[in-house]
Amino acid sequence: MLNYEISGRGKNHLVLLHGFMENLTIWGDMETHFSDDFTLIKIDLPGHGLSKNYGEIHSMELMASEVKKVTDSLNLKQFHLLGHSMGGYTTLAFAEKFPEVLKSITLFFSSYLPDDTEKKEQRQKSLRIIKEAFSNYVNAGVPNLFNPNEKDFLEGKIELAKKIALSTNNDGVLAAVKGMIERTDKSKVLENFEGKILVISGKHDSAVKTDLILNGLPDQTNIKSYLLDCGHNGHWEKPSICAEIINTELLHHLPKKFVL
Repeated sequence: MLNYEISGRGKNHLVLLHGFMENLTIWGDMETHFSDDFTLIKIDLPGHGLSKNYGEIHSMELMASEVKKVTDSLNLKQFHLLGHSMGGYTTLAFAEKFPEVLKSITLFFSSYLPDDTEKKEQRQKSLRIIKEAFSNYVNAGVPNLFNPNEKDFLEGKIELAKKIALSTNNDGVLAAVKGMIERTDKSKVLENFEGKILVISGKHDSAVKTDLILNGLPDQTNIKSYLLDCGHNGHWEKPSICAEIINTELLHHLPKKFVL
């Protein structure tokens, strides 16, 4: 089973899924800002952190099924599911397969759209670089995921992101890339999901096409979106604001004043 950690004792369970080349430790900055009404279940996705590899390709559906084994083992009947980037892709696959157990889904700097042709080609090319020069791949790519206007301020977080990425199992990274290439359009999942849908995006996100994502959202009363002044990593760039939005939208807490 996947590696996981639990923190908090709140009556509302929030399952957190990290992104590509991350692990469950990424939530540390946000954790202190989450409401005490949450119990957090932080999971290492297949081939990441302390979780094993499951094969040459980790599809989002495979990842979702492995997450379900964790939630079943904890006897979670109704819970909130939040995923960052690749974790968001897994969240959508989970919502498609197991909607009955979900109170809400949160796409956290993620997308319901499949890779376009250009993105698929980029991922295909990255497979060779990951095999032959992984450290170069990490050191060149990770800084681009942060707000370019705040690189100096975020230097420590960028180095942390690199360290976590470099610690990721190489086969796990390759399997995840292959799985992301295979992703399908999940627009219908949003249209059919009956619970709360929260979308948190960044103005300077170079990893997903924020404008397309926000403009293409179905016009439904159960969907709420936020656009923040950050890059792809809101958990490190705007942790208190992100946690406040989640507390407000999922628990209906009255928000403190904050600047988006």
